[in-house]
Amino acid sequence: MTMVGFRIFLISFLSVISTLVSAQVKIRLFANQSPESAVFTVVEGRYSINTYHGGTTPLSKGESLIISRFDGKLVVKTRNSTGFVADSALISGQTPEASFSLRINGQTPVRQYYTGELICYSDLGTLVLINNCDVEKYIAGVVRAEGGSGKNIEYFKTQAVIARTYMYKYFEKHKQDKYNVCDNTHCQAFNGISTDTLINNAVVYTHGEVIIDKDSVLIISAFHSNCGGETASSEDVWLTSQPYLKSVIDPYCVSSRNALWEKSIGIEEWVAYLRKSGFSGNSDDHSQFGFYQKSRLSTYTVGMFTMPLRTIRNDLNLRSTFFSVVTEGDTIKLKGRGYGHGVGLCQEGAMVMAVKGSDYKQIIDFYYVGVVISDIESVPPNPTNL
Repeated sequence: MTMVGFRIFLISFLSVISTLVSAQVKIRLFANQSPESAVFTVVEGRYSINTYHGGTTPLSKGESLIISRFDGKLVVKTRNSTGFVADSALISGQTPEASFSLRINGQTPVRQYYTGELICYSDLGTLVLINNCDVEKYIAGVVRAEGGSGKNIEYFKTQAVIARTYMYKYFEKHKQDKYNVCDNTHCQAFNGISTDTLINNAVVYTHGEVIIDKDSVLIISAFHSNCGGETASSEDVWLTSQPYLKSVIDPYCVSSRNALWEKSIGIEEWVAYLRKSGFSGNSDDHSQFGFYQKSRLSTYTVGMFTMPLRTIRNDLNLRSTFFSVVTEGDTIKLKGRGYGHGVGLCQEGAMVMAVKGSDYKQIIDFYYVGVVISDIESVPPNPTNL
């Protein structure tokens, strides 16, 4: 790359980074559903509706707004007024404490609470709802949704840094869709703002902190529920190797709730499954199906037949790939360890580490090999951080 070309790239990249470290993020709400209508209710403060045709409608605490799709447009109606038709609507907070609840398709009593703006429009046969909110409030909401049952602030700090790293690494993931991230596990689970003081304090304490590798690139901050005593290397699960996602022996999670599991399958069903997957050997000797994992392996082996463990896990809806196969008469018992893909941070192990006195930096350093915690504004220009 020429010096002129690099300068052009640098200016362009810094412009993107300026957007990335802005205080706002756009989240597609109810992204895995197809809303036909939504009820917006002011919980605190005041809001106003702007329909982009010059008109605004104020909404005070307790007031509601019904938004529905009709003939490719929106029908917007307050409880005490006639409705009007618009192409799109922007509902903006007018006071610092402004927050709202949102429920879709008449669902009750399930409501979710948000802060910031709500952008609404009809597209591809559904009502699109985009929440434009403060980045750190979004991170707190993700920690509440993804963090599990841990109640230690160092654990919540760990989850906050992981969630923030993911958000900034994939900030442009839905750029073509005119938002940044969606609210389900395709990106990160987000069920609205957090009212948990411990979580909110953890997010404030770690404000702006992210995880980078030795090349100053934002890492893939993978995590899972329980590793069963040993995390997995990324190449054994996703076929792509990352130097910071290597197998780690984890003594912390082995007594936790999701450390052990078991599933029983009839021998005939197991043989039929293997034959469907390409096994052609003699099935009379049941002992040949035995398989033991002391440490994590990537394939199940019977004689010359091999099969990826991740395939078995997916096909049989197992909790993990970390299992042994034991034959007991006419039954196959899958005796497993852990819950999830096993790559990166083990949540239940991290919870125990926090209780035992480790801080969030020590926890992150234990599960992600050779990484550094940095402020997002200090992360240098790098194309892979886009």
